[in-house]
Amino acid sequence: MARDYVMKREYLQDGERMEFEFEQNEKDFIVDEIPHVEYKKNKGNYLILHIKKVEMTTWDMIAVFAKFLNIPAEKIGYAGLKDKHATTTQYISVEVKYEKLLKKFRHKQIRVIGTHKHNHSIRMGDLNGNRFHIKLYGVNDIEAGRIDKLSRKAQKQGLPNYFGYQRFGRNEDSIEQAKAMIAGEDFIEDSKLKRFLISIYQSVFFNDWLKERVLLSREKNNGKYLLLEGDIFQTTDDGKLFTPKKLPQKDFEDAKVTPTGLLCGRDVYRARGEARKIEEKYDDEFLYEKGLRRPAIIFPKDIEAKYNKDFGVYSIAFTLPKGSYATVFLENIANRNLKAKKIKEKKK
Repeated sequence: MARDYVMKREYLQDGERMEFEFEQNEKDFIVDEIPHVEYKKNKGNYLILHIKKVEMTTWDMIAVFAKFLNIPAEKIGYAGLKDKHATTTQYISVEVKYEKLLKKFRHKQIRVIGTHKHNHSIRMGDLNGNRFHIKLYGVNDIEAGRIDKLSRKAQKQGLPNYFGYQRFGRNEDSIEQAKAMIAGEDFIEDSKLKRFLISIYQSVFFNDWLKERVLLSREKNNGKYLLLEGDIFQTTDDGKLFTPKKLPQKDFEDAKVTPTGLLCGRDVYRARGEARKIEEKYDDEFLYEKGLRRPAIIFPKDIEAKYNKDFGVYSIAFTLPKGSYATVFLENIANRNLKAKKIKEKKK
C-alpha cells in the first residue's frame, strides 16, 4: 500500500510552545528498567544480570557479552531496548554455567551491578515499564509552573502513546527504506533488517492514525481523548484486550483501561463501526507480518520534579509503561516535536 508519510505528532493540549533545552546524554537522561517480576529466589538454571550501561545501545551491549562468553547473541535474553545516548539500567539473562566466568567481566561502558538466579531466561517484553530521570535547561519560573501543571494533567488524563523520533532513525531515513521495501522497489535479504523495516512501516501507520484521533479529540471533545463506538480497549493492569458493549468512559478516566490502535498485519483484532472508519485508512490488510494492538493513551505515574531557579534547571522523574517514549512525554509538555538531529553528541 503506497502512501505519503507525514511524521508530525500532535498533542491533546494545544497550548503555547516551550523552548527548553533538552540534551540526551549520560548525565541528563537516565533510564531504569522495571522488571515484571522481582528476582529474589536466587535459584534456577539462568543467571539474571542487572546491567548499567553508558552511551551504548542494548544490541551493542549484548554483542560485548556474546563475544566475552563466546556464545551467539541469541543466547542472551533481554526484555527491551534502551536508548544509546543515556545512562540506563536493564536486565539480561544467560545460562547459569557462565557465572564464574562473568566475575572476570570488565568493560568501560558496562557494569554488572547485581546478579540473581532464576528458573527461566528473560524474554522480550518481560518488563512492566521504565523509570526516567531527565534534566531540562533554560526553564524560567513561569515555564516551571506550566511544566508542573501539564505533568499533573498528563498523569490524570493521559497522553498520546506515539512512537518517538528514535523509532525512525536519524532524519527519519528508515521510513523511505521501509516504504520502498513494502512497495517492492527495494529487495532486502537480511531477515533482521526486514523485520525492523516492517515494524517501521507499522509504526508510521499507527502514528498517523493516532494524530487523526488526537485532532478529532481537540475538535470535538475539548482536548480530552474521544472514545468511539467500536474501539478496542486494553486493561492497564494485565493488558487484556476487549470490545465493550458500552464505552467504558469511567474506567478510562480512572486509568483502568485504555483504547488501542492498530499495528497492521495478520491475525489481529480490528476495530469496528465508527472507530473502524478512521482505522481502515491506516491499515494494510495484505501485510504478512503479525499485527498487534498498541495502547493509544498512556498514563505517566509517580511524577517527581525539582526546579533550580538559580540555574534554570528543571529535573523531572516519571514512570511509563513498556514500549512508551520519554521524549513523547516531553513533546506533550513542550507542544513541539523533538528530532534526533537536534540531540547534541558528547564531545570527544
